[in-house]
Amino acid sequence: MRSHSYDDVLSGPRRRKKVPEVPAEPGLVVEDPASGFCGAVVRLEHGSAVLEDRHGNRRVFPLGPAAFLLEGRPVTLVPARRPAAERAREVSASGSVKVAGLRARVARDSRIWVEGRHDAELVERVWGHDLRVEGVVVEPLEGVDVLAERIAEFGTGPGRRLGVLVDHLVPGSKESRLVERIDDPGVLVTGHPYVDVWQAVKPTSLGIKAWPSVPRGMDWKHGVCAALGWGEPYEGWQRVLAAVSSFRDLETPLIGAVERLIDFVTAEDE
Repeated sequence: MRSHSYDDVLSGPRRRKKVPEVPAEPGLVVEDPASGFCGAVVRLEHGSAVLEDRHGNRRVFPLGPAAFLLEGRPVTLVPARRPAAERAREVSASGSVKVAGLRARVARDSRIWVEGRHDAELVERVWGHDLRVEGVVVEPLEGVDVLAERIAEFGTGPGRRLGVLVDHLVPGSKESRLVERIDDPGVLVTGHPYVDVWQAVKPTSLGIKAWPSVPRGMDWKHGVCAALGWGEPYEGWQRVLAAVSSFRDLETPLIGAVERLIDFVTAEDE
């Protein structure tokens, strides 16, 4: 039987050394010990840290006590405190200055239509604050095949404009041919060149080098999820949407298209 010295009895159980908490300032370089991935902090979101390595690859890691290594030593990342002046001038996900104490404006008669639910959720994620300030409602159109009929039903007029965001708006596409028939001055149609709005999210924001090519005739979302091992499309969309925290995660054509629509539907009639 092991005997205990007098010093052992008095010392009691050893205290574990406290792991330091480190503010997760953008650019702070840390390492995930489990995978060995080393990168700079891009942002914290939803209980996770987004890191970017020197090749531009991004990965998302859960936050937790001693979850990362800083210069080889365990640390706990915590949100960085910003100066009071900076907190007072917070910027929205679209890059606009946030309106403090915002109360959503009564909805305008004007609307923005997008092709489907994913388009609507992505627009809300980035421009939601701006849309509430301006009182603009975004509605899924569920495809452009019925666009002409829906416009006729809506009935444009003074203070009642329509902005329409269309996927795959390139010369010769089905979408472009349908849009060419629209000649209502109360309607503005803009779009982006991507097959699906998923492609308007930068691959680097998702930690992939590029969007995979999908064979002609295969559903694009199913093909992408199969190539990347993302499961079903609804699971893939959760990944895509979670990777977007601001306009910086989006490709320029989509940003410009949405900004033009917001300007159009909020412009005062002459």
